[in-house]
Amino acid sequence: MLPDLSVFWVIFFVLLLAAIVDRLLLRPVTRVMHQREQAIRSAREMADTAAARAEAATAEFEQRTAAARGDVYKQMDDMRRVALERRQHVLAETRAEVEKAVADASDRVKADAEAARQKLRRDAESLGAAAAERILGRQAS
Repeated sequence: MLPDLSVFWVIFFVLLLAAIVDRLLLRPVTRVMHQREQAIRSAREMADTAAARAEAATAEFEQRTAAARGDVYKQMDDMRRVALERRQHVLAETRAEVEKAVADASDRVKADAEAARQKLRRDAESLGAAAAERILGRQAS
């Protein structure tokens, strides 16, 4: 049994409609989907590249910051060392001046004490002689 001729027409129109839908709808939609996938893939690659550059820039910034911080700490240590050396020098000079002043004052006190002793001896001798003269009524020899 042969099928009716309308079945062939239906098959023909279905195939024709499938070809038209494929050419006019499915291929353009598929092409747009592929283009979007490529755009997304490209955007992801650019984002990954930008992220890698940002990480590299951050690492470089941190490295430079650490180096600068190290330089600052070194300068501070140098300044502290120079200040301590100056302080020690000033203390040594001051200590030497004080010791000299104390020695000079001590020498003056000793000289004044000796002069006072000498004066006291002379005064004591003259007072003793004066007391002896009064007691004896004549000049003591």
